[in-house]
Amino acid sequence: MTGQDAAAAPESTASRKDPVIDTSKPHPARMYDWFLGGKDNYPVDVEMGEQLLALEPRVPVLARINRSFMQRATHWLALQGVRQFLDIGTGIPTEPNLHQIAQRIAPDARVVYCDNDPIVLAHAEALLRSTPEGATEFVQADVRDPGTILDQARKILDLTQPVALSLVALLHFISDEDGAYELVDRLMADLPAGSFLMLSHATADFTPDTASEAGDMYKARALTMALRSHAEVARFFDGLDLVEPGVVVPTVWHPELGEPVPGQDDGPVPGYAGVARKR
Repeated sequence: MTGQDAAAAPESTASRKDPVIDTSKPHPARMYDWFLGGKDNYPVDVEMGEQLLALEPRVPVLARINRSFMQRATHWLALQGVRQFLDIGTGIPTEPNLHQIAQRIAPDARVVYCDNDPIVLAHAEALLRSTPEGATEFVQADVRDPGTILDQARKILDLTQPVALSLVALLHFISDEDGAYELVDRLMADLPAGSFLMLSHATADFTPDTASEAGDMYKARALTMALRSHAEVARFFDGLDLVEPGVVVPTVWHPELGEPVPGQDDGPVPGYAGVARKR
């Protein structure tokens, strides 16, 4: 960030207190990191991760497929001229991060990351290595508090200009009772015409038996796993103009923009992904 940007930015990670990390139960961001081969996790995360692997050995492949979708969608959006990104549910930094992809194409791209896991905050400096022309910032907040997220994002992003809202592998952790659809509507309502919604979401459509068992594992640990059907995922895009090919399994969304993930053709990909534009 430039000095001018820093003056307007949210409180820097350097000045924040050391985060308090709850290791009494697994956290999706840390489990995702473990599936991707990362080290920023705890025994409780590894324990549940191993149980999920016993149920579905392809989980690490699915995590990489999801990550590949994020990279391709960000690449596509930057090529369309999008210069602002709000990424909620960022997860533990794994290169290439969203800002690196966007700023390769548009060095002046501005990115706000948001996650509710304190361990992500502990590693957020990796997300703040912006190009001199652009800007990146991290906000610790929960998607269930869209007002706080938007208030903080305004300090970096110009919300009168188009923004790409990224909700990748996040909404299946938000139940209907917690207002998943209303949260997306609230976030998009504050973004102007020409903004985009990009998201991916797990489903039980292709693996109903193992998905049910996985859901029971999450429930036993007081965690939410809301696996939605194709129609239910498509509902998040209501009122928006879907980009071709629509809401599809992640590997089908513009594969020409990236490299195939090893193992992606070894079985069904239990998820959907899509990008849509606000009118």
